[in-house]
Amino acid sequence: MSERGPGTRDLPLFQKASPTSKAAWENVADKSTKRGRVCQFIRDQGTHGATDKEIQVALEMRGSTQRPRRVELVHQGMVRDSGEVRKRSVVWIAV
Repeated sequence: MSERGPGTRDLPLFQKASPTSKAAWENVADKSTKRGRVCQFIRDQGTHGATDKEIQVALEMRGSTQRPRRVELVHQGMVRDSGEVRKRSVVWIAV
């Protein structure tokens, strides 16, 4: 059985019976981290999504800092390629 994260229906699911799953969710959801800020920004864009450049501008973050955080989120299954392209860039959306 899975649960939504506390406080919002838009946060990713975690496995209730798995302490490591919940800890991973809390780590990604932590908005005080760069990865958490990137994740939350993409999540906030909904189906419109965001390109790497849009994320960098909005969060005032260098590409060399932002892109690795987004890649981590993709590997964790939190963010995916929407299949859309904007200004010749992939549009990323939250899963």
